[in-house]
Amino acid sequence: MRIAFLVFFPLLCGPAAYRLGRRDERWREWTVLVCTALCTAMSVSLTVSAARGDVATFGLFHVLVGGLGFAATGFRALYSLVTSVMWLWTTLFSREYFAHEREGLNAYWMFTLMTLGATQGVMLSADFMTTFAFFEILSLTSFTWVVREQTPEAIHAGYTYLFVALFGGLVLLMGLFLLHDACGTLSFAALPEAVRYADRTRVFTAAVCILFGFGAKAGMFPLHVWLPMAHPVAPSPASALLSGVLTKVGVYGVLMTALEVMYGNRAFGLLLLTLSLVTMFLGALLALFSVNLKRTLACSSMSQIGFVLTGLASATLCGVQTGAGTLSDTGAALSLSGTVLHMLNHSALKLLLFMAAGVVLMNLHTLTLDDIRGWGRNKTVLKVAFAVGGLGLSGVPLLNGYLSKSMLHEGLLCLIESSEETGFFAGLTLRCFHAAEWVFLFSGGLTFAYMLKLFFCVFVERNADPVKQALYDKAPDCMDTLSAVVITLSALSLLTLGQPWIVTHIAQFAVQSFGVTESVPPFVAFGRENLKGGLISLSIGAAVYLLFVRPLLRPRGTYVNRWPSGLNLETRLYAPLFAKWLPALFGGVARLFAENIVLRRVCRGLYFGASVLARAMCDSTDAFIVLLQRTVFREVKLRDEQEAVHIGRLRAFRRATSTALDAFNFSFALLMVCLGIILILGCLLILL
Repeated sequence: MRIAFLVFFPLLCGPAAYRLGRRDERWREWTVLVCTALCTAMSVSLTVSAARGDVATFGLFHVLVGGLGFAATGFRALYSLVTSVMWLWTTLFSREYFAHEREGLNAYWMFTLMTLGATQGVMLSADFMTTFAFFEILSLTSFTWVVREQTPEAIHAGYTYLFVALFGGLVLLMGLFLLHDACGTLSFAALPEAVRYADRTRVFTAAVCILFGFGAKAGMFPLHVWLPMAHPVAPSPASALLSGVLTKVGVYGVLMTALEVMYGNRAFGLLLLTLSLVTMFLGALLALFSVNLKRTLACSSMSQIGFVLTGLASATLCGVQTGAGTLSDTGAALSLSGTVLHMLNHSALKLLLFMAAGVVLMNLHTLTLDDIRGWGRNKTVLKVAFAVGGLGLSGVPLLNGYLSKSMLHEGLLCLIESSEETGFFAGLTLRCFHAAEWVFLFSGGLTFAYMLKLFFCVFVERNADPVKQALYDKAPDCMDTLSAVVITLSALSLLTLGQPWIVTHIAQFAVQSFGVTESVPPFVAFGRENLKGGLISLSIGAAVYLLFVRPLLRPRGTYVNRWPSGLNLETRLYAPLFAKWLPALFGGVARLFAENIVLRRVCRGLYFGASVLARAMCDSTDAFIVLLQRTVFREVKLRDEQEAVHIGRLRAFRRATSTALDAFNFSFALLMVCLGIILILGCLLILL
């Protein structure tokens, strides 16, 4: 019942918090706080039981294919705990962050709690269908975080996020159907055995679809376009959860696909390695060029996800030589341990860094580097906390990021060494592995470079305007006691996770979920090779900052964005693809059909039927929205404006998008079509 509580209790508390908040805001705040605190306590209990060897399971049958199944073993229990703790920490921090806001907080907290339940559903899922069901729920509920500010930038970012999430979800569903048809099951426990007797081509095709479906949520290239746009416009507590937890939902799906379905598959491992290296390097490069604090941290998240996926690809490729179904190889175990630990470390790091960015935002209401430069010179607590987070992310020894990156690097070296000894990977592939190591080290150096840029900008340099700098220096207090305690404890947790003996036990506990029955291979944290790799990355980062960032990205003391505007996948590829190229292709096909009278009549009939169906869907949706407006979302008066009636958030949202009517209609229609498809498929699954 603990699993059922973690999944469904927040889903029920969300609407309850909304209704209570309409009566009294204090009731809403206490409801949210109690819910997150209880979920944290339940996650602690679940993790302790899993550490003792007690496997908690829960199932709801006759729902979807095979029912909804949940299990709390090792990694699942650990990330359930990480999810609950991060939600509790951001809830405490939000009390000050939203202290001067009133509008829309009821809806914000409702969807935040519902996202918590959906995230727990994914992390504790025991099969792919359960993962998919809650994956789609959190995609829709977290969409409200991105569009909360309702500015043109937020609306555009929200549409991009929604499009990528729904498109990825449909591709994911197609992959799950293919996998179920090939293997006869979607259970994580049964898949490794079923894959051995299934058609390899069909399984590989299904795995690639699943990879891109989950990769869209993880921020993996080439479906990363939503991530740099969504984080800067979302509230900072939501940005911390988007980066620290929701990207890990996508990584969780990729992890289960690689280890339970594709472990030991050379083609899949090489594909994953290629995409992860591009994600790692491109994210670091985008962060280096960024001149916005939260956008830099968002691009950094993309890069760190690349590090995680690189470790997973390395573990998968190690299985080519040891044989599928075993993770006893030293390189595979080290890579997998580094993957899990870097996921954990990245969650803790981005929780701290995005809360620090939230402190800057709620004081200055801007995130542009030139505007916030010099603000934190006398903010000691925040300066130390941000330094700890930046150094940990950069992989400085004695902090948490160093240990996980060293494990990832050592696993990659084991892959290279074993390939050289056996000659299994010959010629070009082996040289590519050596190049991958240097991409890994150079991307780590870029991480150090852009974190140096942020730290020196906010906490060391002086503002170009002396009057503004004088105002910054007069206000050493930047946050209340509760926020300071939360940020301080988050910084201390990074130091705790930097202790090798603690990390070894966490890795051993987590990787048991994936069939690693033996102890994690010996890992010398401060050995010669690991210190050498860390020193190379830090030296590269220092050189890039001194020789590139200072003279070229900060000429005459002003931060300049020199990233070419034409290098944008959304505007150069995706927008033309769906707005011009595909319509032109369909138009050409339609002209060919128009030359045949019979086909033309068939097409007209299909078009008429589709238009009637689309109109029925739109009208039913409008009726549902009107019903919500007259019941749950009734218009209310603002507290400070008794003479004016608030027009309602939904109508304001529509009004704000009236200048971009075509984009709104396209996104709205896309949303309705995807929801309709998901509804129809859900009905078919239940009937089957």
